[in-house]
Amino acid sequence: MQEHPDYYYQQSAVIPCRQEGGELKILLITSRKKRRWVIPKGIIEPNLIPPDSAAKEALEEAGVQGKVSQSPIGTYKYDKWGGTCDVQVFVMEVEKVLDDWMESFRDRAWMGLEEAMERMEEKKLRIIMNRLPDFLAGRDQTTSDQE
Repeated sequence: MQEHPDYYYQQSAVIPCRQEGGELKILLITSRKKRRWVIPKGIIEPNLIPPDSAAKEALEEAGVQGKVSQSPIGTYKYDKWGGTCDVQVFVMEVEKVLDDWMESFRDRAWMGLEEAMERMEEKKLRIIMNRLPDFLAGRDQTTSDQE
């Protein structure tokens, strides 16, 4: 039985990225409890559309602001709170990195795509992240990891 209201199981996440010296860099943050490398993710607030909710998570959890894709790069599911969460993953082209942010207890680090994929434990998210160069170049159509 689900432990929370239905909207808790609709989530959005964001892959914060930027070009640095001609190379694509990804910003990862550490998770709250287990200190694993993750991307900002959270419940889609009832008053927000998914891309705006993803931007809010990026600001709160990673202290970054920028342009968020209006369509997701992909989706995945995971089990939590006695139910299954559906996560829409968006891409943020980071324009501003704050020195002080709400969840600054989290570590954050910029790294290349390969390193970011190696550090991520969530296999489904690595598959989505692998599509990032094509997505940014406008060559990728949104797909689900459930293929």
